Amino acid sequence: MPRRTSRATLDRLRTPGRFPGFLKSASVCVLIAGLLSPLTQTAASAAGTAAPNDHCGGQCSDILPPGENGNATLAQILLNQAFGTQPGHAEDQLGPYANLAKGYPSLTNATVNTFFNDASFGVPSDQVASTEKPAGRGDVTIVRDKKTGVPHITGTTRYGTEFGAGYAAAQDRLWLMDVFRHVGRGQLTGFAGGAPSNQGLEQQFWRNAPYTEADLQAQIDNAVANNGARGQQALADVRAYLDGINAYIDASDSGRYFPGEYVLTGHKDSITNAGTIDHFKVTDLVALASVVGALFGSGGGGEVNNALSLLAAQEKYGVAEGTKVWESFRERNDPEAVLTVHDGQGFPYATRPDTPQGEALPDAGSVAEEPLVYDRTGSAATATASTASRTAAATALGSARRGMSNALVVSGKYTASGHPVAVFGPQTGYFAPQLLMLQEIQGPGLSARGASFAGLSMYVELGRGQDYAWSATTSGQDIIDTYAVELCQDNYHYLYRGTCTAMDKVEQKNAWKPTTADGTAAGSYTMRVWRTRYGPVEYRATVGGKKVAYTTLRSSYLHEADSIIGFQMLNDPDHVKGPDSFQSAVQHINYTFNWFYADATHTAYYNSGDNPVRAGGVDAEFPVWAQPAYEWRGWDPATNTATYTPASAHPHSTDQDYYISWNNKQAKDYTTAPWGDGSVHRGNLLEDRVKKLVAAGGVTRAALVKAMGEAALADLRAEDALPDLLKVITSSPVTDTTAAAAVGTLQTWLTAGGLRTETSAGSKTYANADAIRLLDAWWPLLVKAEFQPGLGSDLYTAITNNLPVDETPSAGHGPTGSHAGSSFQYGWWSYVDKDIRAVLGQSVQGPLARTYCGGGSLGACRDVLISSLKEAAGKTAAQVYPGDDQCSAGDQWCADAIVQRTLGGIKHYRISWQNRPTYQQVVEFTSHR
Repeated sequence: MPRRTSRATLDRLRTPGRFPGFLKSASVCVLIAGLLSPLTQTAASAAGTAAPNDHCGGQCSDILPPGENGNATLAQILLNQAFGTQPGHAEDQLGPYANLAKGYPSLTNATVNTFFNDASFGVPSDQVASTEKPAGRGDVTIVRDKKTGVPHITGTTRYGTEFGAGYAAAQDRLWLMDVFRHVGRGQLTGFAGGAPSNQGLEQQFWRNAPYTEADLQAQIDNAVANNGARGQQALADVRAYLDGINAYIDASDSGRYFPGEYVLTGHKDSITNAGTIDHFKVTDLVALASVVGALFGSGGGGEVNNALSLLAAQEKYGVAEGTKVWESFRERNDPEAVLTVHDGQGFPYATRPDTPQGEALPDAGSVAEEPLVYDRTGSAATATASTASRTAAATALGSARRGMSNALVVSGKYTASGHPVAVFGPQTGYFAPQLLMLQEIQGPGLSARGASFAGLSMYVELGRGQDYAWSATTSGQDIIDTYAVELCQDNYHYLYRGTCTAMDKVEQKNAWKPTTADGTAAGSYTMRVWRTRYGPVEYRATVGGKKVAYTTLRSSYLHEADSIIGFQMLNDPDHVKGPDSFQSAVQHINYTFNWFYADATHTAYYNSGDNPVRAGGVDAEFPVWAQPAYEWRGWDPATNTATYTPASAHPHSTDQDYYISWNNKQAKDYTTAPWGDGSVHRGNLLEDRVKKLVAAGGVTRAALVKAMGEAALADLRAEDALPDLLKVITSSPVTDTTAAAAVGTLQTWLTAGGLRTETSAGSKTYANADAIRLLDAWWPLLVKAEFQPGLGSDLYTAITNNLPVDETPSAGHGPTGSHAGSSFQYGWWSYVDKDIRAVLGQSVQGPLARTYCGGGSLGACRDVLISSLKEAAGKTAAQVYPGDDQCSAGDQWCADAIVQRTLGGIKHYRISWQNRPTYQQVVEFTSHR
C-alpha cells in the first residue's frame, strides 16, 4: 500500500504563502516517496488508430504549451516543488514552442515539425503509448500518442464518443475545470482559499455575469428549445460528456489518483480519503462558458469612460471643438487602419449618427462605481489589494484582455503548391495547466482534431476537420451598451417603461478556511450585484440633476450556451464542406470573434456575434436613457433577445488574396469597440510581411511561419513609430553628447531589424539590450511630453483612461497578469505616428484635430523629443524594469519573459518573449472530399 503524506507536512503545505498557484508558491523540502499514482491507462496496443478521410497529407501541424497533461497527483506536485520534476507530458510542448524564437530564420517545410507537432488524424501503431476503454465501455477507445500524450477519442456511438471526450478531459484538466466552474459562479475563494488573486479573479468575472442557478439552467433550456434537432443533440452530447467526467471523478477517487490540489486545499484527506470531489452538472458548463465569453468574446462597453473623456475635452475646448478633438483620438473609422477585409467592401456598423439621440452623459464629478464587495457586516468593503474598486484606467486595461490571437491565411493562387496556407491560432495566455487542451474526436457526426477550453471539450473549438481547418481571433465589435436608468423611490428602484420597479439583488457569499488542521474560518465577504431589465448596475451618477444607475447590457448576456450549435456544426463533416457551410456554422456563434477557414482550394473569413440593431440616432459610444425609444430594436427584456444585424452585414469574405488579423479593424466602416484602431496597429506587423510574400508569390508553410515568427519578436514602436521620431531629432545636427549616443544606439537597433530577441538561444540576454531598455524608458516619457502640454493634464489623463499609453511585453495584461506574451495591442503609437508625420509635413489621412508635439513646430517638437530622450537615457535598468514576484529589478529578459501562471500545483520554466498565439496551427490541405 502506498505510503501516506504526514499530517504535519500537509499542514505546512496548506499554510498561506506556501502552496503554489492560488496560495502562492514555495519550495517543498520533503520528498514523499512511494506516492506515485497508479496508471489509469492500459499498455499500448499493437495497432494504432485509423485516420478517417485525412486530406491534409501530413501538412497539418499544431502546438499548445506547456503540455497536454494538466493533472498531477499529490506526490507529483511534491516532487515538482522539491526537485522540479514534471509529470509525463506536462511540459513537453514548451521547449519546441520556445525554440521557434531563434529557429524561425532557418525554417524549412521539412523542419516545421521541429517546432510543431504532427496534427494528422490517428496514431501510427509504433507511436501508441496507451489504449484505454474508459469505464470499461465497448463503444469508445482513447489512444494516446508517445510524443505528446494527446487523447485520440474514437467512438462507435455518439454517446460513447462524447463520454470518452469527457473522460479524457477530466484525465487532463479536472482540477482546472473545477477551478473555473467556481470562478464562473463567483465561488473561487470558498473553494480554493482566500488569496487576493482568487478574490480578484472571481470579482472580475462575476460582476459581468452574476447568474443564479436558475439563470444558468434557463440558458441551457433556451439553447436547446431554439435549435430543434441540433439543440436536442447538443444536450445529449453534453450529458454524455458529463457522464464521462463524472466517471473519471469516481474512478480517480476510489483509486486515489485524483489531482493533488484537492488535498492541498482541504477537499480530500490524503490519509483517510475523506472528502468529496463534486460531480459536474450541466449548469457548470454554462458557468465555464461565461468565463470564456467574458475573456475573449464580448466586445464593447466603456461608454461611461468615453463620456468622461468627452466631457473633459469639451471642458477644455468647448463643445464643438472638444467633440472634434475627442473624435480624432477615438479613431472610430480611421482611413489608415489596417483591415482584414481589404478588397474595398464596407460593412457599416455602430457608425456615428449625424444627430445623436437619447444621450445620457453624466454631470461632472457625479460618477461613482457601484460597490461589488461587502464585508461580513453587510457594509461596502474599503479598497484593498483584493477588493480594489476599478478605476477608469483599470477598466480600460480590463478591456485590453480581449485583444488577443492572430491569423495569416494566403490563397492558393499565391502559394508554391497552389493550395491555401494558413498559420493561425488564439492567444489565451500562458497558464499551468493551460486553459486549452488538445484532442482528436472521431465518432458519428464528429470528426476533428484541435484545441478546446477545458470543461467545454465536447467539441473541438479551434482546429481541423477532415479537409478543412478553422481558427479565430478576438474581434471586439460592440455588443455591449450602457443605459441610464432613472431612479425612483430610493437607490434600488428604477423607472422601467414608466413604472417604478424594484431592482433584483443577487449575492454570492464566500467564506474560506486557513490551511490549518482546526478548520477555523479565516475570512469571508459577499459580492453583491443589483440587476435591472437593462442589465447589472455598474455605476451611479446624476444626469441633468436626476439620479441614475448606469447599467451594462450585452447581447450575449443570458445566452452563454447559444454558441454550442456553431461548434457542433464545425465538428460535423456532413455540415462543413466548403466556405459557405463554414460561414453558416460560425454564424451560430454569438460571441465576438473573427473566424478563418482554409481547405485545399478555398479560404474564407466571417465575423461572428449577435450585433444588436440600435435605435435610430443612438450613438453606441455613450450611455443612453433607458427608454423604449432608445432600446435595441425588437428587444425582449424577459429573454434579452433583440433584432440582430443579418449575416450579410457582418464583415465576411471568400478567397481574398490573403487575410491577416491581430485583433485589428475588420473592414471599412465597421466600428469596433476598442480604442486604437489607427494608422499603427500590431496588425501592421503581419500585414507588411504577408503582403510582401504574396507579391513575390510561391508562399510556403515555412515562409508563412517565418513571417509570423518575425512579427512575434518585433517591437511595434520601433518598427512603425521610431523611424519618424528619429527623423525629427536628426532634422538638425544632434550636438548634445547624451542625445547623440542615444540616437546612435536606437539607429543601430533599427538597422538590425528592431526585434526583441536573445543574443543566442537560451542566453537570457537581449541583443541590442541598451536600445530596447532606452525605448522602453522613453516611450511613456515622450508620449507625455508630446501630448500633455497641449491636451492639459485632465484631458490627457482622461484619454489614457480610455487607451493606455503603452503595452510592452513586461506590462500587465488584465486577468492573465504580467509575463503574458501578448503585447503592443493597446497604446498611443497611432497618435504619435499621426502627430509626428504632421510635424514633418507628411500626408496624414484622418489626422488628429490638432498638432501637439511642440505645438506643431518642427524645432520645438525636436526639443521635446530630445529632452525626453535624455531623461530616458538616465533611467537605470532597475527603474525601467522594477521587478516583481518573478524577476529581480533590472532583469530585462526576465521582465519580458513568458511565465506559465500557476493555476494548480505544478510549475514550469520561463521562456523568452514571443508575441504569438498560445495554440497555433500550420495547415496546407492537399486534397478535398
